[in-house]
Amino acid sequence: MHAIAEVVNARQHAIADILRRTARRLPDKEAIICGDVSWSYAEFDAVVDRLAHALRARAVGAGDRVAILSRNSHAFVALRFAVARIGAVLVPINFMLNSEEVAFILRSSGAATLALGPGLETVGRDAAARAGCVTRLLWLPGEEAATAPEGLETFDALLAAADPAELPPVDSSAAAQIVYTSGTESAPKGAVLSHDAVLWEYVSCVIEGEMVAADRLLHALPLFHCAQLDCFFGPAVYLGCTNVITSAPRPEIVLPLLARHAISSFFAPPTVWIGLLRDPGFDTTDLSALRKAYYGASIMPVEVLLEMQRRLPEVRLWNYYGQTEIAPLATVLKPEDQLRKAGSAGRPALNVQTRVVDDAMRDVAPGQVGEIVHRSPQLLGGYFDAPDKTAQAFDGGWFHSGDLATVDAEGYITIVDRKKDMIKTGGENVASREVEEVIFRMPEVSEVAVVGLPDAQWIEAVVAVVVLKRGCHADAEAVLAHCRAQMAHFKVPKRVVFSDALPKNPSGKLLKRELRRRLQQGEVV
Repeated sequence: MHAIAEVVNARQHAIADILRRTARRLPDKEAIICGDVSWSYAEFDAVVDRLAHALRARAVGAGDRVAILSRNSHAFVALRFAVARIGAVLVPINFMLNSEEVAFILRSSGAATLALGPGLETVGRDAAARAGCVTRLLWLPGEEAATAPEGLETFDALLAAADPAELPPVDSSAAAQIVYTSGTESAPKGAVLSHDAVLWEYVSCVIEGEMVAADRLLHALPLFHCAQLDCFFGPAVYLGCTNVITSAPRPEIVLPLLARHAISSFFAPPTVWIGLLRDPGFDTTDLSALRKAYYGASIMPVEVLLEMQRRLPEVRLWNYYGQTEIAPLATVLKPEDQLRKAGSAGRPALNVQTRVVDDAMRDVAPGQVGEIVHRSPQLLGGYFDAPDKTAQAFDGGWFHSGDLATVDAEGYITIVDRKKDMIKTGGENVASREVEEVIFRMPEVSEVAVVGLPDAQWIEAVVAVVVLKRGCHADAEAVLAHCRAQMAHFKVPKRVVFSDALPKNPSGKLLKRELRRRLQQGEVV
């Protein structure tokens, strides 16, 4: 048995091991740049080690959930790897959620430790009090200098109190993170991803995105999203790239950083790319080092693709499609196909097998609509504490994405609708049913349907169609004010339309596709 344990230890390959190995290969290379902080890979690894020991000394161990509510920072990524190094489970939380939404995730995951970044202390404390499971609050410094609030143990204090005791090995098949998805239900589901699943996904990203150690990446999109965290930051650490971290993807922040740090690789959803192109400083910014541009979360308009190729002729483009449950890369549209297959999500990534099937799990013919299903070692092991939802998602031995698509004769997939009725607005996921349920709480509302419509700024805008009860009155501003009081701002509809009735089929099922068509064509709803 002793020999078997030694073999297992020698073969260890979990998320934090990739940092340790990169630090041994490239100890002096710049790893992290964030504000005034700059760490080499050796320094980054040492910070992670000290932080991991400090967490262990505070009785945080394998399997314990550690939640993080913070904007991007050097401390965020250090905590990410420290949690992985002790075999604890990271629970990243969207910092745009309100305190009740945060509390739900804390309760659901059972997180006893919550790390808070600057500006989020009030929401975090309130959420922790509501959740009832949080026993430890930590404070993480941000990109800008800030004073730590009273009552929270600080990042610097954790590093100073580190215990040098040897850390036990981490089982790579164990859970590494629980990432909460905005599904069709009003309550999000926690996708449990193992170290193995995430590392398989890193390999897919490195190969499909043609990433190399010489890349210099700017991480401006939120690291609580698995897209930035696991399509770009994790693979970059695996390779030994230089990573510049900032907390907001605004043009006035991003453009100077791209120039100052000679960034060669940058990911953003179409809304951010459009914002950069429209900024007056775009044409005067030195972007000569930029060679790789990635987008995802929604379709890039063909006009914008053409404009990017015209204004950034040396830059190659990739479209990444996927979802949290597959860690998250599923398919890729490569540079040579951007215009030839414009609007497509591409073909399956290296470690992913994908089909488009009908309700009987038969492959659909080219051009016909079906559901995307996957098989891959990147997939979640299940939804946290939700065996029924897990069984439903893996029915038939394939993971059911909930996205409807067509596939052409060359195997290129195009998303046409969403079974899960997800709206992707400005790079954020919004579950239409969640918004509908909030609006339903208004006593004047009889029926409501929420859909996503094409929008020049948001790519998809959240639109609510409301049917009022007979004799009741409410205007759009009343609906919007009601929503603002109960949900994160990005979920609030951009437009409210009132109607006498909603389109339905003979069995009474709401026809959202027909509703979208009428709204887009300006017909009376």
